[in-house]
Amino acid sequence: MADADVVIVGSGINALVCGALLALRGKRVLLLEREAVAGGCIRTEELTAPGFRHDTLSTLYPLFVTAPHYGLLGPELARHGLEFVNTDVPTALVRPDGSALVFTTDRDRNAAALDAIAPGDGDAYRRAMAAVEADAALVFGMLGGELWSWPTLKLLLGEARRRGLKGLARFFGEAMRASRTWLSADFRSPAARGLFAPWVLHVGLAPESAMSALMNRLVLFSLEQVGAPMVEGGSARIVEAFERLIVAHGGAIRTNADVAEIIVAGGRATGVRLASGETITAADAVVASVTPTQLYGRLLPAEATPPQVRADAAAFQYGRGEMQIHLALSAPPVWPDPALGRVAMLHVTDGLDAVSRAVNEAERGLLPAEATIVVAQPTAVDPSRAPAGAAILWIQLQEVPRNGELRGDALSEIAVPADGRWTEAVREAYADRIVARLCALCPGLDAQIVGRHALSPADLEKMNVNLVGGDPYGGLCSIDQFMLWRPHAGPSGHATPVKRLFHIGASTHPGPGLGGMSGYMAAQAIR
Repeated sequence: MADADVVIVGSGINALVCGALLALRGKRVLLLEREAVAGGCIRTEELTAPGFRHDTLSTLYPLFVTAPHYGLLGPELARHGLEFVNTDVPTALVRPDGSALVFTTDRDRNAAALDAIAPGDGDAYRRAMAAVEADAALVFGMLGGELWSWPTLKLLLGEARRRGLKGLARFFGEAMRASRTWLSADFRSPAARGLFAPWVLHVGLAPESAMSALMNRLVLFSLEQVGAPMVEGGSARIVEAFERLIVAHGGAIRTNADVAEIIVAGGRATGVRLASGETITAADAVVASVTPTQLYGRLLPAEATPPQVRADAAAFQYGRGEMQIHLALSAPPVWPDPALGRVAMLHVTDGLDAVSRAVNEAERGLLPAEATIVVAQPTAVDPSRAPAGAAILWIQLQEVPRNGELRGDALSEIAVPADGRWTEAVREAYADRIVARLCALCPGLDAQIVGRHALSPADLEKMNVNLVGGDPYGGLCSIDQFMLWRPHAGPSGHATPVKRLFHIGASTHPGPGLGGMSGYMAAQAIR
C-alpha cells in the first residue's frame, strides 16, 4: 500500500489549499516541508520582543477570501480555529510632505475623495471599477482556470460570440496596457496616481510593465470589495487551521522533510526520496510547490523530461528582491493625518514617478534613494498582536536588488560588497535609511521603537528555497513569463511531462498571491 494517495512537496498557501481540498474529497495527503516550520511564506514570530507577534513574511489575505475555493474551505478552516479580522480602510498614500489620501471599501467615498482633489478623478475611478465588473467573467475565468483547457476555450468562444472577434481582440489589446499609461491618461491628480501605482509592486510588476494596468485595477477592486483581511493572532494561525483540517481527514504535514528527488517509473511520478534516504510512495499523484529551476534542475532526473522543458526551466527569470523591517513600538505611530491610524497597509511615496524611479534603480542593482515604503499596521486591525497599548509595524520594500546583484547605492552613502551579495552591514544601513524617513513623518517614532528586526533578500532566500535571490513572487512577472507563458515559453499549465506530477506555486499560473489558486487548479485535476 502506498504511503499516501497524494504527496505534496512544500507547505505554502498553494500546497495547503491543494492538500485541504484533496483531503476533503477523501484523499490521504502528505505535505513535506524542508524547513522546521510549515507554511512557506506564512509565519508569525516574536522577532523583536516578547509579546510582539510579527508576520515574518506575508500578512494580508484579500485574494484568499475572494478565491473560488473559499466558499468550501472558509467554513472548514473556521471550525479549526481560523478567524479573519478586517477594516474598512485597507490602504492609503502618504507623501513626503505629510499629505495623505485614504482608500476605503466604499466606492462613493473613494470617488468623492478623488473628486475633491481633482474633479473628474472620481469618475475615472468609477469607470475603472465598472470595467472590472463588466469583464469579471472573462478575467476571473482566465485567472481562476487552466488556460490550456477546454473550459477556457469555451469561455473564450462565448466571449467572442458576445463581443465579436474584434471586440475580444480589443479587450486583450487593452489588457496589455501599462499602469503608467492608464493612470496618466485617466487621473489628473498626482495623489490619485500615487495612491494606486504602488499596488502593482504587490504582484511583482512595475508601473511600466505590460498588463500592469489590468492587475492594478483588479487589486483595487479586491480591496474595495473585501478590505484587508488579516488572521487574528497572526498569519501562522491559518497554517495551523489547515493542518488541523488535513489531519482530521487522515492526512499529515511533516516538517524537516527535505525532498531530494521525485521518483519516476515508467514515465509516471510514484513518490519522492528525502535527503535522509527515506522513500515515500504516492498512489495517485505527486504535487511540487517549487520553482521551475528546483523542479527540473534538482528534483527530477534529467532523463524524465524533454530537453526543451529543462532548457526553459533553466532560462526562467527571477524578479526584484524584497526586504522587510519589523518594528515593535511602545505606542501606535503618530501619523500626520489621524485617519492613517486605522489603515491596514499604506504606502509612503512621492507618487507614480517615484515608484518608477525606485524600480529602475533596483533593477540596475542599486539601493534606491527613496524606495516605496509599504507599511502594514497589524495592531490597527488586530490589537492582540502586541501588549496592551503597544503596536507593531510590518514594513516591506519591494524595490531592492536581488541577492548577488547588488551593485551600489543610488545615494552613494552605503558601501556594497564586490560580490553583489547582501550583508548584515548593508541590511542594517539601508534599514536605518528607511526608518529615518518614517521618523521624519511620525513625530516621536524613534523614541517609541522598542525592537527592530530586518530581513534582507539574502535572509529571505535562506528562509525559503523558493525565494530565489530574495524574489518573493516566484519569478519575474514579465509578459513572457505570465498567463499562457508561466512557467514555460510553450504550453504547459500545472500538468508536467511526467504523468501524475503536478507543478504549483507562484512560479505557475496565475502567478504570485496568497489566493492558493494554483493549488486549487491542481486539486481539480487530480482524480
